[in-house]
Amino acid sequence: MDKLSSYGSQPLRVTLVHDWLTGMRGGEKVLEQLCKRFPEAPLWTLLYVPGTVSDTITDRVIHTSPMQRLPWVRSKYRHYLPLFPLMAELTRVSDADVVISSSHAVAKAMVKKDEGGRPLHICYIHTPMRYVWDRFDDYFGPRKVGTILSSSVFRPVAKMLQWYDLRTVNRVDKFVANSRFVAERVRRLYGREAEVLPPPVDVQRFARVTRSPEDWYLMVTALAPYKRVDEAICACAALGRKLKIVGSGPERKRLQVLARDRGGEVEFLGFVQDEELAEWYGRAKGLLFPGIEDFGIAPVEAIAAGCPVVALKQGGILDSMTDRTAVLYSEESVEGLVQAIRDFELRSFDERELRLRAAQFTPERFLAGFEEILAEVLPGMALRDLAFGTYN
Repeated sequence: MDKLSSYGSQPLRVTLVHDWLTGMRGGEKVLEQLCKRFPEAPLWTLLYVPGTVSDTITDRVIHTSPMQRLPWVRSKYRHYLPLFPLMAELTRVSDADVVISSSHAVAKAMVKKDEGGRPLHICYIHTPMRYVWDRFDDYFGPRKVGTILSSSVFRPVAKMLQWYDLRTVNRVDKFVANSRFVAERVRRLYGREAEVLPPPVDVQRFARVTRSPEDWYLMVTALAPYKRVDEAICACAALGRKLKIVGSGPERKRLQVLARDRGGEVEFLGFVQDEELAEWYGRAKGLLFPGIEDFGIAPVEAIAAGCPVVALKQGGILDSMTDRTAVLYSEESVEGLVQAIRDFELRSFDERELRLRAAQFTPERFLAGFEEILAEVLPGMALRDLAFGTYN
């Protein structure tokens, strides 16, 4: 890009930005790899809860927003959603040559450009804000918060956040999406093209699993509305199949009641450590994945362990699964999943083929792909000369 021509041979100062640091989910796994690539780069974020993310991420200077000092923010940060734009505006990076943001909310907005258009901003976008665009009803619809609150409170807040989201698109020079599904959303909502780079999945920790499948199905998911855990519970109950669910979230109590009412054999396992998760993948008959995800890391982990998948044929899953690794079904309903499970039980899968497919999504491949993007947006620059400023 022309804006880099005046940098000459001086090392470039790189800064990282992430929405918030409250747990090690998919977005944080991406950030972790970026932190490995830029081990001294400072990190800017709205909120940091110590002890919730890896040492690789926290082993650097971390700048937080005024949100860090708000009451009950560590457990109730989502309640401050209307303040996210203000917090982002008060926490904008300026003292850098290159900013790399990892964004699913307002991280892409936390960049202050000078009159020359600096710093260069590369945004790895997990998704545009799903709770104010495509999935508003899942979070704030009448069935979740009531008709009055949905229409009179949350709808205006969502409109404000949509406006802010669109107004800050021009702060990004290069969008990198985690799937073709998200790239299409970036094109539709932002009017911008995005290069696709799948996120890193630590497949090696599952590749050593010895498969010993038992007669039950597995879900690995947050217990949130759009994950469609209720469909999996109802489908397994209708078929008389056992289901184990790894994960936690606000829907747990409702789902437990549903499972009891349907008479299903459902075990809620909560959060588990990586070693235990690998064991569940090794013992499950198959992984159920009925939701529409931006990418979907759990199915890749499953096939890395040799565990085949039953998944809805929509979203980012189409970038990772094939007909050789999963039964992909099209009807978005309990009945559609029931039929898919029946089809699955008539199939056989090659464990070696599943594991080879998972190997396409390693952290090493992610970093190699990101290196190619750096070479593209930093023409003529020696990537080894990238420096890492420490800013106050």
